[in-house]
Amino acid sequence: MNLVGRSVLAVTNRSTVRKIFSESSTGRRLSLRFVAGETIDDAAAAARSLNEIGARVSLDHLGEHVTDAAEAVAARDDYLKCLDRIHESGLDANISVKLTQLGLGLDDDLAAESLDALAARAADAGTTVTVDMEESELVEKTVAAFETVQARHGNVGIAIQSYLYRTPADLDRIVIHGGLVRLCKGAYAEPAEVAYQDRDSVDAAFDALTRRLMAIPGVTPAIATHDDDRIALTKRLAEDRARPWEFQMLYGVRRNLQRSLLNEGHPVRVYVPYGTAWYPYLTRRMAERPANVAFFLRAAAGR
Repeated sequence: MNLVGRSVLAVTNRSTVRKIFSESSTGRRLSLRFVAGETIDDAAAAARSLNEIGARVSLDHLGEHVTDAAEAVAARDDYLKCLDRIHESGLDANISVKLTQLGLGLDDDLAAESLDALAARAADAGTTVTVDMEESELVEKTVAAFETVQARHGNVGIAIQSYLYRTPADLDRIVIHGGLVRLCKGAYAEPAEVAYQDRDSVDAAFDALTRRLMAIPGVTPAIATHDDDRIALTKRLAEDRARPWEFQMLYGVRRNLQRSLLNEGHPVRVYVPYGTAWYPYLTRRMAERPANVAFFLRAAAGR
């Protein structure tokens, strides 16, 4: 993450700024650019609209770093209901989950058991679960949980982040188990000891990992980018790939590009977040895209 992005996170993580922004009407309007709404009905409606233009969907019930077991169990149950809704509504969708929302770091066994339960319900619904990657100190536990549950159910995917130095070695472990592998750049403020700090290095690592993934027949590469150069590379590599793959893009980001790729016949899955815990997600979108900082500042000023 660049200096501007780090500065945005530093400001938005202040409790007073968070309160002003999350309670302002401008802040909530801006959130709806990137978040489908607060309820499963909102999420299902957004997913249906995206399916109608040919896009697949990954539904994310927002939340992370729960502070007690009851919150973790409630998050698991919300995701079980989401899977039931996907099945009942015939949506072309899966779910994306953060393990800290299921209790990782609080009760690791509970998190693992909940991920297992979600994978089982997803299998019944004819869909899959993708495990989001979080901060660098959680990568080892996240990969280990993926390995265990994927070995049992076979319908679990995982995200990897190109800005982490350790990701190529993690990929060596992950591809043995198959499944979907979502490649993204990374949205957390990580120190230089563990992650590339400049855009060119992150992009170079992303491109190298894209080449690796698109050459592996036993996984489903999900190239998560809105970057024209990264998209062009993926298109070239896809010409020689006979097995499934897809682009992944964020809800509300470069919507015209999403439609263009779909019109060209490329597979696109849109990551659709919903729920009341939208503020941390939104601020990471601000940090990733400095052009949105002006919107944020107006919202923080109550305008």
